Amino acid sequence: MGTALITGATSGIGLELAWQLAEAHHDLVLVARSRESLTAVAEQLCQVAGVGVEVLPADLSTSEGLTAVAERLRLEPTVARATSSSEHARVGDVAARPIDLLVNNAGFAVGQVFVGGDLRQERRALAVMVSAVMELTHAALPGMVARGHGAILNISSVTALTAMGTYAAHKAWVRTFTEGLVSELRGTGVTATVVNPGLTRTEFHERAGMDETAWPDLAWLRAEDVASAALDAVRRGQVICTPSVRYRAANAALRAAPRWFVRRVAGHGSMRARYSRGAEE
Repeated sequence: MGTALITGATSGIGLELAWQLAEAHHDLVLVARSRESLTAVAEQLCQVAGVGVEVLPADLSTSEGLTAVAERLRLEPTVARATSSSEHARVGDVAARPIDLLVNNAGFAVGQVFVGGDLRQERRALAVMVSAVMELTHAALPGMVARGHGAILNISSVTALTAMGTYAAHKAWVRTFTEGLVSELRGTGVTATVVNPGLTRTEFHERAGMDETAWPDLAWLRAEDVASAALDAVRRGQVICTPSVRYRAANAALRAAPRWFVRRVAGHGSMRARYSRGAEE
């Protein structure tokens, strides 16, 4: 996979993907909002794994941040690069290399119901989890197709098959978008994979003010297991990856169930109490 660019690379599944790719000797371009967090992660990766790491601070909910990352993805191998928005964490030529694997991982729990919620939060979520996925993939693919190899890894969720508000809608779009890419990319040497994790132990739920005790321990996955399954799927050229047998069974049940039933038991109304309990603590 050569050089990988990962959005949302300083925490959760994104951070675990960075470590596993580094351990497999892939150079990295890490994208997140915090320059301080990016630098700390990059230094650790360089010291422990000995790979080249480029850090690119960017807020994907802004046009400036999205443009900076898209420009990096369009980089051709013969073009040297030195911009104020990008830094090296290790001496090397990572910043002059094209991207072989794009990981669209950045995202966050919206943390509210839609009716009466903050519309600015909804717009930001749409920008990060839908618009950025589309635009960064659009920037990366022409070079990958021209070189005859490359991969797109999009992080969706098992909620894509539920009716849990706008977060579920965004993740459903990511899943359908990825499947559409697979059809369009057939015969090019470029692959697209979508991963649908279930509940995963990261900072994700805490940041949204959600009550993690609302789910049993058995429901939770480890970030390292999700990342490992995702990268294995990319290497095999697998289109849809749902880590763990229990979540594959849940996916099958959601697909088979009548939609009225899904709306009743896995709709946004079922999340309201979890948001409320988290907010009260």
